Amino acid sequence: MNKTPLTVNGAEKLRIELHRLKTVDRPSVIAAIAEARSHGDLSENAEYDAAKERQGFIEGRIKEVEGKIANAQIIDPRLLDADGRCVFGATVNLEDMESGQAVTYQIVGEDEADIKENKISISSPIARALIGKYAGDIAEVQAPGGVREYEIIEVRYI
Repeated sequence: MNKTPLTVNGAEKLRIELHRLKTVDRPSVIAAIAEARSHGDLSENAEYDAAKERQGFIEGRIKEVEGKIANAQIIDPRLLDADGRCVFGATVNLEDMESGQAVTYQIVGEDEADIKENKISISSPIARALIGKYAGDIAEVQAPGGVREYEIIEVRYI
C-alpha cells in the first residue's frame, strides 16, 4: 500500500480519536447493547437495532483510523529542508493578485484538511498549484470561476 502523508498534528489527532473510540465509544455501545438485550424480545427492539448499528459504525471507524495510522508517512514541517520551496507541511502566505487579499494556508494530508483552520489538502487545486514554487512566484489556480493568480509572499515550515 502507498504511504499517505500526514503532519505530526494530524497523526496525533488520529491517535486521540482512536483512543476515544476504543476506550469511550466502544464500551458505551457494548453497555447499550446489553441494556437493550435485557428488555427481552430482540425481533422488535429498536434500541437493540440502533445500538448494533452504532457498534458497526464504531468498529468500522476503528479499522479505518488504524489503517490510516499504519499507512501514514508522518512529516514534521519543522524538520524540512526544502530551501524555501512549497512542499507538504509548509505554511504559505499568499496574496490574491486580483483583490489584493492576503491569505495563509498550510498544505496537509487529505484527512487533516479543514478550510476553517486554513489547512488545505495536498490534492486540492490550490496546493497542486503551489507545490514546488518559491516566495515571489505566481501560482495559477484553476478555480470554478476561472484562473486565479496568487503571489507567494512567504513559505514557512512551522
